[in-house]
Amino acid sequence: GHYETWNTGILGPVALHGLDQGKWDLSRQKWTYQVGLKGEAMDLVSPNGFSSVEWMAASLVAQKPEPLRWHKAYFNAPEGDEPLALDMESMGKGQIWINGQSIGRYWTAYAHGDCNGCNYAGTFRPPKCQLGCGQPTQRWYHVPRSWLKPTQNLLVLFEELGGDPTRISLVKRSVSSICADVTEYHPNIKNWQIESYGKAQQFRRPKVHLRCSPGQSISFIKFASFGTPLGTCGSYQQGPCHAPASYAIVEKKCVGKQRCVVTIANSNFGQDPCPNVLKRLSVEAVCAPISSTTAQPNWGG
Repeated sequence: GHYETWNTGILGPVALHGLDQGKWDLSRQKWTYQVGLKGEAMDLVSPNGFSSVEWMAASLVAQKPEPLRWHKAYFNAPEGDEPLALDMESMGKGQIWINGQSIGRYWTAYAHGDCNGCNYAGTFRPPKCQLGCGQPTQRWYHVPRSWLKPTQNLLVLFEELGGDPTRISLVKRSVSSICADVTEYHPNIKNWQIESYGKAQQFRRPKVHLRCSPGQSISFIKFASFGTPLGTCGSYQQGPCHAPASYAIVEKKCVGKQRCVVTIANSNFGQDPCPNVLKRLSVEAVCAPISSTTAQPNWGG
């Protein structure tokens, strides 16, 4: 704390040479360093402190986005218990407070690079297999529901670069489909300990774990295959090897539950569908549907 009071860095003497007036000695000048923001000192982030200044109407602010500005808005808490986040795509860089609590810093810098093609063969280099080119490095910022009141929640921003606060929205994260893809010899910590410490214990079969969001349950199994399934989440397909009991086993263990676990073993699926072949279990489950809404704050700047 109070690092600004420590004697660090260049302590002197300091002089400028080559000026028209000759040497200019700066050693006796008064050097100062300001910590924090004036708005923080005035407690603008608190529901009790923002009235100490005169705020401009949002319509005036939107006409000319400028850096180093404070913004405030009120919003009501959305119904439900899904995770919430602020969509900050329209902003630049700054800090967020909700009801006086700091959400933290945000920075929606855009990722640049070459996202065409992906091949991990050969020596690794940072440009390999880049993702998200042209997209914000981070767009959504989590808002704890425990910080919210039913109505009149105060959101305060300090924006350093500019941006349009009228386009900020509060969004829900609603998961409708979940996937898992695990091989029959997938590494896990228990097997690593057995191998590392030489303990004579039985090999622990890997397991598929499926879990819906709080308040949701698995309504049906969209895809299940123990064998050599193809594709990725959202586009799984049966491969040349498939255990016919795959759907029935996963449905019995998972449908109607918020979370479930399925052990990957031949005995669990009736018999080995293709001996001497490394098999996997791929599952895509659908969680019970839930309504999703977006709340738009009313802004003042």
